[in-house]
Amino acid sequence: MPQDRTLAAAALLCGYAMLIGFTDNYVRVIAQAHGLWQFHLTRTVMALVLLGLAVPLLGLRLRAVNPRAVLARSLIHGLAMLIYFGALAFLPVAIVAAGLFTAPIFVLLISRFAYGHAIGPVRILAVALGFVGVILVLGPEAMSGASAAAMLPVLAGALYALGNVATREWCPHESAETLVAGFFGILGVFGAVGLGLLTLMPLIAPPGPDGFLLRGWVWPTGPFLTWTFVQAAGSLLGVGMMIRAYQLTDAGRASVIEYVILPASAFWSWALWGELLAPMAVGGMVLIVAAGSMIALRARVGEPVVP
Repeated sequence: MPQDRTLAAAALLCGYAMLIGFTDNYVRVIAQAHGLWQFHLTRTVMALVLLGLAVPLLGLRLRAVNPRAVLARSLIHGLAMLIYFGALAFLPVAIVAAGLFTAPIFVLLISRFAYGHAIGPVRILAVALGFVGVILVLGPEAMSGASAAAMLPVLAGALYALGNVATREWCPHESAETLVAGFFGILGVFGAVGLGLLTLMPLIAPPGPDGFLLRGWVWPTGPFLTWTFVQAAGSLLGVGMMIRAYQLTDAGRASVIEYVILPASAFWSWALWGELLAPMAVGGMVLIVAAGSMIALRARVGEPVVP
């Protein structure tokens, strides 16, 4: 089993959250006139070109140690993101986000029952605090509207959790750049398939962000190319940091620390667009930070890898 380095993983996840929180705030700009599938394909091409340029400069290793494991993990994470973005087409954002952030609960269940890892009371409490914090940040509407369709984001959360467990359990010896390339490659394939289907069977897409999922190929504008490039570069670095974090520490710990992405996104929403949070949401962020701190502080005082 790889050596556990929870504090280093926490630093990487905080960096990842700040990067992704910034770039994801500009998806609203991309969605004004372009579609999800074109975005995924274009971003993948840009990201892989950047990664290809970095390989000789930084001496990176793209060859997979276990290609099957890398492909399986990439498919799982890619499907999670596909379901997540697809659910945004017909469910409120609050419900979709709340479903995805059930992932730490699934991480604990998978780690315990599939791999036999012990689950200590501190980690259980941290997951509970973090999830309550997520609900407070998203607001009461996150718990309304329960239906069969509302289970799709929960499925995305389960798949995302499985992919995160797989990062350490299936791919401990893979380089972060190998897993990043697999992740973006699968999303690019999904984007190409989506564009192909919409070309053969075009749909009427509503104007603006409401047509993000249904919109086919649109001639790329300057803002689309600019912000998609920012997304590609930021996601390339951010996802690489996230993947490395899951290789450095137990997935149950990393998944709780990853809750910090919500406060990071809220910070950038305020800094970029002037959007302020309600007091209840601020209280939720305090719980999220407390959950991550519990995990990190336990590691600092010398807690063994499995509490």
